[in-house]
Amino acid sequence: MGLIRRGGYIIIWWKGDHPPLHVHVRTQSGKKIGRLNLTTLRGIEGWKPEAKLVKIIQELQKEGRL
Repeated sequence: MGLIRRGGYIIIWWKGDHPPLHVHVRTQSGKKIGRLNLTTLRGIEGWKPEAKLVKIIQELQKEGRL
């Protein structure tokens, strides 16, 4: 399991989790927000992530952390 706190979000993932490759996103206080597909950078199950979150995910991918 991996966990990163950034920009007011908690981003969690599990190695070997089911497809599609994704992260779970929570608020800083731990409330579930949704799941984000790491390939398409879109929310799963109709959730629409904020642009701020998508930018954070892109930065983490560039840093090699996701």
